[in-house]
Amino acid sequence: MNSLLGASARCVRSGTAAAVFRSGPARLLCAAADLHKDLGDMVKKDKVVVFMKGTPAQPMCGFSNAVVQILRMHGVDGYAAYNVLEDQDLRQGVKDFSNWPTIPQVYFNGEFVGGCDILLQMHQNGDLADELQKLGIRSALLDADKESK
Repeated sequence: MNSLLGASARCVRSGTAAAVFRSGPARLLCAAADLHKDLGDMVKKDKVVVFMKGTPAQPMCGFSNAVVQILRMHGVDGYAAYNVLEDQDLRQGVKDFSNWPTIPQVYFNGEFVGGCDILLQMHQNGDLADELQKLGIRSALLDADKESK
């Protein structure tokens, strides 16, 4: 057990699983550490990031579809979307990364916002437009409100 822990620690420090270790358990732990780092990079790469089932053009579950529709109503179309159905490691990894058990997951500027329920609540109470403004994204609903008055 101590050799496994030591191997895992070296792997995390080195960031290179395959070059350092040959054993199965250590490689799995290293892969998890690499995935965690990769996820950290992924959520920071774009202002808005969504981990979802399916794609924005073809959501594969109702909750993912709701997130896409909410973002669409606000005029947010330039966001990164990752289909967790294509990669089971990504699907579990993002849940571990955020410590949130469900998909979809939404991130703003690298910070975890929540899932469908949180985004819907933010949309309903007006917080979403405010948060988008902080990202430099003007909600299309603000313009629609002006036009209707």
